[in-house]
Amino acid sequence: MDALRGTEKREQTTKNHANETDVSRRAAMLSVAAGGAVLLSGCPVHAQAKPPAASASSPPSPASLGIAFAGKHAVRPLPWSPNALKGLSEKLIVSHHANNYAGAVKNLNRVEEELARVNKDTPALVVGGLKQSELSYRNSATFHELYFGNLGGDGRASGGIEKLLSDAYGSFARWEELFRLTGASLGGGSGWVVTTWDLHRDVPNTFWSGNHTQASAASVPLLVMDMYEHAYQMDYGAAAAKYIDAFFANIQWDEVQRRCERARKAAATLRG
Repeated sequence: MDALRGTEKREQTTKNHANETDVSRRAAMLSVAAGGAVLLSGCPVHAQAKPPAASASSPPSPASLGIAFAGKHAVRPLPWSPNALKGLSEKLIVSHHANNYAGAVKNLNRVEEELARVNKDTPALVVGGLKQSELSYRNSATFHELYFGNLGGDGRASGGIEKLLSDAYGSFARWEELFRLTGASLGGGSGWVVTTWDLHRDVPNTFWSGNHTQASAASVPLLVMDMYEHAYQMDYGAAAAKYIDAFFANIQWDEVQRRCERARKAAATLRG
């Protein structure tokens, strides 16, 4: 009888151990799945967080925390037909808009949703990574919208914007030369060329922005040229200069003029 009871006890212990192992395996699998979902979303993984207490309420939705965490930015459609540009193919434009621009918008939304989950226990390294990604995706989305918005024209400048650039650079040709050379300096690399209106000094300025994260302080973009290879490689390969020619042939100068007028009014308001 004692032998039988010993056998039954050992069998029960074995079953308990097996159950505990199954539970541990299920917990591990859930943990890995949750981490994988975050990685697939394109956002950094937070440090291992303590599971919420059973009585804790559900975390607030991003929208309830304010617009900064809404993650509701929408992809804007092209302001012209994708086959309307001279020297830039429909295939290139569609890919650029649907993949590079739309991807930046979607990733910005994901980062905002991740920032909504940040709390006092979130490691500083994680917060820093999210904020860096937020700046990159936000600027990428904005620059792309301005880039597409200042194309679709005949490339002929006239009126107030031509005179302003001529006065600032000595001649319109000199401004264009420097703009083109700035773009050529990024050929085979990545970045943006931007002519802005400097609200602080009330003058136009041309600069390059690398990695979506550099911009001229207190300035309003007037003309934006994408020099990332995705903007031209499909049509021109490594011939960045030919792409710059195509860009200038399609500038919508009326839009650049409108941006300049609004920027100068803003500058006048800031000066009081």
